[in-house]
Amino acid sequence: MSGFQALGGILVGLIVLGAVELVFHRRRLASIRYRIHVNGTRGKTSVTRFIAAGLRAGGIVTCAKTTGSLARMLLPDGRELPIYRPAGANIMEQKRIVAVAAAHGAEALVIECMALQPLLQSLSEFKLVRATHGVVTNARPDHLEVMGPTDRHVAMALAGMIPAGAKLFTSEVKWRPLLAAAAKDRGAELVGVEAQAEDVAAAAEFSHVAHADNVALALAVCADIGVPREVALEGMWTAALDPGAMTERKVEFFGRQIVFVNGFAANDPVSTEQVWELAVKRHEGVERRIAVFNCRQDRPDRSVQLGEAFPEWSQADHVVLMGSGTFLLARAASRKGCDAGIFVFAEGQSVEEVFERIIGLVGSSALVMGMGNIGGSGLELARYFNNRAAPELNA
Repeated sequence: MSGFQALGGILVGLIVLGAVELVFHRRRLASIRYRIHVNGTRGKTSVTRFIAAGLRAGGIVTCAKTTGSLARMLLPDGRELPIYRPAGANIMEQKRIVAVAAAHGAEALVIECMALQPLLQSLSEFKLVRATHGVVTNARPDHLEVMGPTDRHVAMALAGMIPAGAKLFTSEVKWRPLLAAAAKDRGAELVGVEAQAEDVAAAAEFSHVAHADNVALALAVCADIGVPREVALEGMWTAALDPGAMTERKVEFFGRQIVFVNGFAANDPVSTEQVWELAVKRHEGVERRIAVFNCRQDRPDRSVQLGEAFPEWSQADHVVLMGSGTFLLARAASRKGCDAGIFVFAEGQSVEEVFERIIGLVGSSALVMGMGNIGGSGLELARYFNNRAAPELNA
């Protein structure tokens, strides 16, 4: 047998194996009645967890997969398993998630979209998920190096995962006409979801900071599948939190009163400003406001965008810059008129050292809020504060 014949035989074998694998994957998908594909710039993980908890409360056997701060597989009994990634993140892992869900007899699978590149957005939906319900939380300027250069391009990329002939739920307002046009092209029904007063009240009942738009989206999907609002809410209120969920912790440190807000997961300028202003308004009585930005050298565009936007927000007394590539954020903010004297550089320092730097700035009381990136030191710093929070102050 010649080398060309051997190579041809190998190629034929691979094609046959691929075809067989596709058949089995489609069968597994077909065994799962409800497939909810969740996408968007911010809030994907929260909405995924909310929907899964609401469906479970309604008696629907549900699996879920989040990418979030730490990739997790959520089983029907509420247990969570870490997702092993020997070669890094890859959208093909969605096939494994479908297989696990099918093996557990799932009636519903809520799966967070992990694709960024526009082509992969479509591939993820049409080849891997084939959703019965699509969700786009919002379209904001983030990952512009891949999905940009503008938020309009981000919206166009997200539209790539709109399921054909299904329903698309979204709270996006600015780019809703664009999403509606894409949905019409695919024969999908777009359902616009606006948070109402009752959704704001429901969001206030969570043990962490929940956004009313995310709550409203999850409730709309659960209702469409047949779970009553009150039942779904009860499940959502008691669901386990994502490690990157926006939480507040009160810390008393040798007479100093500190409110630490974990806002690291909100890393685009629009979302970050919203959570910063919310925290500032909630804690107007503190002596000092301390913004902590966790920068990443591999996310230079994000650092520049946050730096350019920050001078327009309610001002902080101090800005602690940790992680790597902090100079980019500081330079961008300074060029927009921010006083360079408020910056405290803690690049490359350990979490313990960053904590000590922050404590030295607190005064008698302070709001300390982490922003920028949950990855790396962001999650570590949030845990460091959480472990020092007084239970009686956080009851």
